[in-house]
Amino acid sequence: MGASRVAGARLVSFLADAQARGPQAALRTLNLESLAGRPLPEILVGLADHVCPGAGTVDEGIAREAYVETIVELTSAGITDLDALTADQMLTVFEIYATHAIEARICNDIGTKAITMPADAQAAIRVEAQLRDFIRNGVSDALADARGPSAAPLSSNRVQSFVDQVYEDAFRFLHARGEAESDQ
Repeated sequence: MGASRVAGARLVSFLADAQARGPQAALRTLNLESLAGRPLPEILVGLADHVCPGAGTVDEGIAREAYVETIVELTSAGITDLDALTADQMLTVFEIYATHAIEARICNDIGTKAITMPADAQAAIRVEAQLRDFIRNGVSDALADARGPSAAPLSSNRVQSFVDQVYEDAFRFLHARGEAESDQ
């Protein structure tokens, strides 16, 4: 999860900078001031190489895939204006990204046979849906402290810590569910 954690920390750092100093100043720092005033998904596309540099390794590819999935989901969630982005929406952006990154990493683990899924297609679909809910809830729970009125900003270390913890919990969950479905 190394590249995904780093990408998540970069994403949060940019969003926090945009909130603190304003989007135009944050974009100017990255030499992307021409994106100021554009919709958030368009800005995030422009930031892709900053947030997820390279895509040569599997881990970097997972980070980039999760980032792209996040951009797609933001439009559906109605989070489209960086100028009006609230602290809660910033955490939602990160929650969506972390969920996609963890899920993609686990799917890769399934592909490399680190986790066994049930042979029955319907059982596998059930397990996948349960996994997605488990991951989203785990990320949401991990971010609960960051959503409070006296919340400290998300640091890179906090991001890395809870992404690792949710990934490990989801891996154990999937392993147990996959085995339980396989035994039936």
